[in-house]
Amino acid sequence: MRSKIVWLLLCLIWGSTWAFIKLGLEDLPPFTFAGIRFVIASIILYAIISARKIRLPRTRKDWTLLAVTGVLSFTLNYGLVFWGEQHVSSGLAALLQATIPVFGLVIAHFYLPDEQMTPAKVFGVVLGVAGVGVIFSDQLTVAGPKALAGSVGLVVGSACAAYANVLVKSRGGKMEPATLAFGQMIFGLVPLLLIGITTEGNPLSFRWSGMAIVSLFYLAIVGTVFAFLMYYWLVQHMDVTNTMLIALVTPIIAVALGIVVLDEKLNWRMVMGGAMIISGIAMIVLKRRAMRASAKEVPTG
Repeated sequence: MRSKIVWLLLCLIWGSTWAFIKLGLEDLPPFTFAGIRFVIASIILYAIISARKIRLPRTRKDWTLLAVTGVLSFTLNYGLVFWGEQHVSSGLAALLQATIPVFGLVIAHFYLPDEQMTPAKVFGVVLGVAGVGVIFSDQLTVAGPKALAGSVGLVVGSACAAYANVLVKSRGGKMEPATLAFGQMIFGLVPLLLIGITTEGNPLSFRWSGMAIVSLFYLAIVGTVFAFLMYYWLVQHMDVTNTMLIALVTPIIAVALGIVVLDEKLNWRMVMGGAMIISGIAMIVLKRRAMRASAKEVPTG
């Protein structure tokens, strides 16, 4: 029962982060916003690592892996998520980020011998990509070039996150989850802050509204630290296939919250494309049973 409650809470948390990103972007610029989120989260994670006396990686190979995957997962993926969500709805952003397993399966085929392509998986990938195409067909004509650019950015970010996940699974399986997340954040947040401060100005001059502060700390503490700890507790107490189903539920929650909280609108292309993406992911996820290495694939948001 406890694992089911944690599973549900995790779905709600990761489904809600998209709305909080959107709310925070009303006052804060994207790259600095994302960078400060991970500064706060990494400080808390380091305190947890120190309290538990968890050893940090010691080899150059491990630190190189953290640097590469940190830039992919946090600089590129989250940078594009925060930048792209300026121009698209929070629900659409969540749907497009849900393509991470689609890209991950294709990339894993070349890195992980146990995750080879099968006809069912290929169909899932094709269905997911077709769903993205359906959504894209609507963005330029209805929402304009900025919305299309934001959508492309979100999909590119998904591909970067998927590549990072595969690299971690193939080369970092022995690394402690807490040090893995902490190291990736440290390497990923520095470029985010450099880009942000250079192009967006001094953070002290931003409009730090109450909602901006709430959004920032919710994303850093609840959406990153708590969710991270809950996720890795969950993979120790629940079948990995069930934990992977989170990727199917969070976009639906994000779309629902976007409609209720942010008054976002749906159209038939978004509904159809989203259904195709989620169906494609379902085919991929449900075929990857009992693969404990997949526990490294942490959803974003």
